[in-house]
Amino acid sequence: MTARPIDLRSDTVTRPSAAMRRAIAEAEVGDDVLDHDPTTRRLEQRVAELLGKDDALFFPSGTQANQAGVGLLARPGTELLLEADAHLVHYELAGVAANWGVQIRPIATVDGLLTAALVRSALRPATPHVPRAGAIAVENTHNAAGGKVMAPATMEAIVAVARAAGLPVHLDGARLWNAAAALGVPVARLAVGAATVMVSFSKGLGCPVGSCLAFASSTVERARVSEVRKRLGGGMRQSGVLSAAALYALDHHLDRLAEDHANARLLAERLAECSAVRPSVPETNIVMIDLTREGDSAEVVIPRLAQAGVLVVPFGPRRLRAVTHLDVARADVERAADILVATLG
Repeated sequence: MTARPIDLRSDTVTRPSAAMRRAIAEAEVGDDVLDHDPTTRRLEQRVAELLGKDDALFFPSGTQANQAGVGLLARPGTELLLEADAHLVHYELAGVAANWGVQIRPIATVDGLLTAALVRSALRPATPHVPRAGAIAVENTHNAAGGKVMAPATMEAIVAVARAAGLPVHLDGARLWNAAAALGVPVARLAVGAATVMVSFSKGLGCPVGSCLAFASSTVERARVSEVRKRLGGGMRQSGVLSAAALYALDHHLDRLAEDHANARLLAERLAECSAVRPSVPETNIVMIDLTREGDSAEVVIPRLAQAGVLVVPFGPRRLRAVTHLDVARADVERAADILVATLG
């Protein structure tokens, strides 16, 4: 029997465990639109507490929650300042413009991480000739930069610049759990000063679906968040069947994220021995793999790897991305590295 391919395309490919499925099956539910689903409400309150915010709302996806965060903070006709390779720039189908009439103001960086100095330099004096800044967005970890982590001091400095300019900050924290695990700090430490924070459950935490948008009530009212979610098609009914998975993950999967990070480092170390590739040095669970031989390209190499038993995704003409997750054990990573080296070496 052929072995199942080792799927490193994303940490979104995980399947709910038997225990998570039991939690889903046994979830207490209610109509969340009419009078709140009790399981979903428990999740929202727990996430708000973990992130140091006043409240949170459950969303079907991180993209929808991100879009809601921007829509709540930035007015039409203003600019959203953010890193040039951020998820909100490249992977949300121009939703910032289409949904809210807000213009993207990308800020180029060397390593994918914004700094207070870069944000300050991107702020333009108010004149009748250029759009005003409406909000700032930060991504932690930064997906396209290979899962890079933004340190708390960097975030706090950006927030200080934003406050001085009278601008709110949205934090795209799809993998904020990974950032907290890598830094060894409470996740709330990474969200200080952000008016809205999106966190995902369907990546490193292994849930089938779901994200939350947490917020400070001094900036955003819950009714307004609910209204924006509804406008985006996100009003849900017995959502507790989804929230139960997230609650289970917070209880059982947070502490094991360090295993994914260790597996990513192992993969990178093994690939560093192969002259045909140049792997990144992962800070979390993402390894970027650059192809060094002239004749290799992502388009050519990925099908060969799939046939050999390893699935990855393209992240540029000559770059591959591999992501470790809870469905990939150390032995799987060892085998994936052997296949990658044998196929590309």
